[in-house]
Amino acid sequence: MKYYLIAGERSGDFHASHLMRELRQQDPEAEFRGWGGDMMQAQGGTLVHHYQEMAIMGFWEAATSILKFRGYLKECQRDIQAYQPDVVILVDYAGFNMRVAKFAKEQGFKVFYYISPKIWAWNQGRVHKVKAVVDKMFVILPFESEFYQRFDYKVDYIGNPTVDAIAEHVPSTDFHQRNNLNPQRPIIAVLPGSRKQEIEEMLYEMTAIIPPFLDYQFVVAGVTNLDRNYYANFERNNVRILFDQTYDLLSYAQAALVTSGTATLETALFNVPQVVCYRTSAVSYAIGKAVIKVPYISLVNLIAGKEVVKELIQGEFNSRNLVTELKKVLQDEEFIARQKAGYAELQEKLGRNNAAKKAAELMVGYLKK
Repeated sequence: MKYYLIAGERSGDFHASHLMRELRQQDPEAEFRGWGGDMMQAQGGTLVHHYQEMAIMGFWEAATSILKFRGYLKECQRDIQAYQPDVVILVDYAGFNMRVAKFAKEQGFKVFYYISPKIWAWNQGRVHKVKAVVDKMFVILPFESEFYQRFDYKVDYIGNPTVDAIAEHVPSTDFHQRNNLNPQRPIIAVLPGSRKQEIEEMLYEMTAIIPPFLDYQFVVAGVTNLDRNYYANFERNNVRILFDQTYDLLSYAQAALVTSGTATLETALFNVPQVVCYRTSAVSYAIGKAVIKVPYISLVNLIAGKEVVKELIQGEFNSRNLVTELKKVLQDEEFIARQKAGYAELQEKLGRNNAAKKAAELMVGYLKK
């Protein structure tokens, strides 16, 4: 069968690539085409565009890029029509993918959604649009099933693929030596995100607090889909940049500063104490604050249903607060114990379900029907 997949950011590329691997196990004749990244391409997918071209962060930034998005959308629609897939599989990235879903449904294509858009966070009325244009929804957060059930929409909860990916990870035994790191100095992991725009908002502040932490080494999780020279602006004596080694980095980190997103969940699953950070433009923040319906922004707190990790958002994300909160996750044993207890509850809620395999089995089964 022919599968058309769309992932608009790095985490979507990662999860889509694992899904493609499992789809091929269920369907050896599978052909893949779509929009994504290097990991999807490595699984044999033909890329129309790399997600890096579409990476926009914030409500205002998306609005000011509307002409660019319209062009991509028209191109995507034409490409789907030309390819004639058996199914269009959308991975998160709601702003673009929901428009694709509407088009694909109108043209008679099957539409599956892998990793639900976060409509439970804002504009919950969009669930009616989801019901109208998405044939099958595969959700990865426990509370999403209950959310959709309130609107009489049956979804498949498949477990969380991040849990599976981390469980499969085997830490490198020569991590320090290979990266010229001092094994005697504890590591503070810095995870600033994977989009240039969010890195510009976050990384300078995250690495400007070194003086109180000279006994530690700051190690930034860089991504190779961005120009390596860009990171050179941040690399200095006590700051190292490592590329595409996030899981190894978290395996050895004592604490972490993390931009809100999937990385907060990954950090928790590695049992690393963390401070969650987020900043966007003033206009985007004002819009977001007006429409977002959930009390937290980090996946850790959302899944736990309470504050497990400290969130420093917008104005609270500053050097003084960063120093205060980082000291807590490094030195306050009681605070660390409470956070790790929250992590244990989180892991129990998520369980282990081989999410990508389960999703692939369900998808191929639905298509064969």
